[in-house]
Amino acid sequence: MERADVSGRRRRAVLRALAACGTVPMLAGLTRTAHGAPSKSAPVPAAAARKCTPVDWPDWTRFKAGFLSDDGRVIDRGMNDQRTVSEGQAYGLTFALIANDAALFDKILDWTVNNLAQGDLTAHLPAWLWGKKDDGQWGVLDSNPASDADMWIAYALGEAGRLWNVRRYSALGALLARRVAAEESDYIPGLGPTLLPAPVGFHPAKDLWRLNPSYVPMQVVRRLAGLFPDSGWAQMIASSLKQITLSAAPLGFAPEWAMFRASRGFEIDPETQGEGSYNAIRVYLWAGMLAPGGDDFRALKHTFGGMLKYVAAHGAPPERVNTRDGTARQNGGSGFSAALVPLLQAVGDTAQAQAQVARVRSLEAQSAPGYYSSVLSLFGLGWQDGRFRFAADGTLQVPWEGTCATR
Repeated sequence: MERADVSGRRRRAVLRALAACGTVPMLAGLTRTAHGAPSKSAPVPAAAARKCTPVDWPDWTRFKAGFLSDDGRVIDRGMNDQRTVSEGQAYGLTFALIANDAALFDKILDWTVNNLAQGDLTAHLPAWLWGKKDDGQWGVLDSNPASDADMWIAYALGEAGRLWNVRRYSALGALLARRVAAEESDYIPGLGPTLLPAPVGFHPAKDLWRLNPSYVPMQVVRRLAGLFPDSGWAQMIASSLKQITLSAAPLGFAPEWAMFRASRGFEIDPETQGEGSYNAIRVYLWAGMLAPGGDDFRALKHTFGGMLKYVAAHGAPPERVNTRDGTARQNGGSGFSAALVPLLQAVGDTAQAQAQVARVRSLEAQSAPGYYSSVLSLFGLGWQDGRFRFAADGTLQVPWEGTCATR
């Protein structure tokens, strides 16, 4: 496979495209986040060149008030280190795009580049964890990237470039997509080219890999393959589907993590013991939002019978489930219900989908949800409300498309 740093010729071509738009990321002075944390910021002129009217999305407005700093940092306020994870920045970019908020998109991108990618997303994958250190200083806590965040950032950039007609987004998305495919994948006998969770730490033995099925939303994999055909993503479509379908067999519950041994196939992850919980809930969410007529939805439609039966019997998805025998602990929170809404709707269980929507709103009225639960709700209920859809090839479909004028 192509090496992570990409050929010099290809990288220079992308940098020329970025420079032509006058917006290659540059380091600038320090500003302060909502918690007094110093972070780097730089002016981003792209928004000034566009006239976009953000849509009215009350759930997103509440999320911004609760978890987004003025300079574009998504904060998990429930953690002592007031952390920001690259996944949160990626989701923030996606939601800002769905909301047609170009100025906020630029702020979130700017913070991400300057604080997680050492000021240059053309040269560095984002660190996955940033926050308050033990000595009181703020900065990167773990520099290992997270492939799910990185692919969502590349996706958001590619779709922003198309929807807003901004070439620098498309160029930056292309380079990032290539880098993710090169640095965060491996050839696994029995699976083929496969996305790994990160560049380091997920190949513990010569014939063994640790995988996360929630890291491969098929709409994102498909779209990156279509948007950037020379990036290596097309070769990971088949292995991504296998990660999802085979790891959920035979009971129809997605696991947090799964081991894959070249000579045997999928095995139980010894650390999580086959449990499905906060990672795995996204597997059902991504699957439910697939285009109903697409190949991926047809392949996954009958994969999660165990979870669908559990929800029907208990009125809510479990917070933790043993994927080996189907036994479960307490019900999940509001975000877990929101994550199941698209899948329930997609398989025709409209009544149960509406029951989960009602449960979400009831729980949210009782207590404000945290960062992650809010993210799940934005995806699940935003999809249910028709604020966005994914086409069969992964293209992001939004009601406002074509209304954002370039000046």
